[in-house]
Amino acid sequence: MSRRRRATKRAHQPDALYGSPLVSQLINVVMKSGKRSLAERLVYGAISKVSEKLEKGNAVELLLGALENCRPKLEVKSRRVGGATYQVPVEISLERQNSMALRWLVAAAQGRKGTTMEAALAAELVDAYNNTGNVVKKREETHKMAQANKAFAHLRW
Repeated sequence: MSRRRRATKRAHQPDALYGSPLVSQLINVVMKSGKRSLAERLVYGAISKVSEKLEKGNAVELLLGALENCRPKLEVKSRRVGGATYQVPVEISLERQNSMALRWLVAAAQGRKGTTMEAALAAELVDAYNNTGNVVKKREETHKMAQANKAFAHLRW
C-alpha cells in the first residue's frame, strides 16, 4: 500500500446506448483483454433479452432492480488481535456493494456452462431481479457469515 496519498476515485463515463454509468461499469467487468466492443455487444444483448423477458419499464431500471437484490450490505474482514485472527463484520460502502454485485453477476454467468455468455448474463440478471439464483445465494451466505461473527463487532476500527 502506498504511503504517499490516497488514490482519487474517478467517476465512470456513461455508456453510449443507455447513458448510464452503471451499464458502463458492467461492461468494464465483462470486458477481457481490452475487447470493449465484444463486451458491449454481450451486455447490450443481455439487457435487451432481460427487458423482453420481464416486459417491465426501462432496461436500466431492470438492471438497478437486479443489482438491488444482489448487493451485500455487510462483509467480514480478518483482523489480527493479540495473536488470534478474528472475522469481524463491517458495513460496506455503496461503491463496493455495486462492484461486488457486478463481479458476482459476471462470475455466476461465466459459471453457467452450455450457453452463450449473453444468454447466461441475461438469465443471471432475471434471476437476480426475481430474488433467486446464485448471486442472491452468495449475498445471503455473506450476510449469514457476518451475522455469525457479530460477537466480534467490537473489534472493528
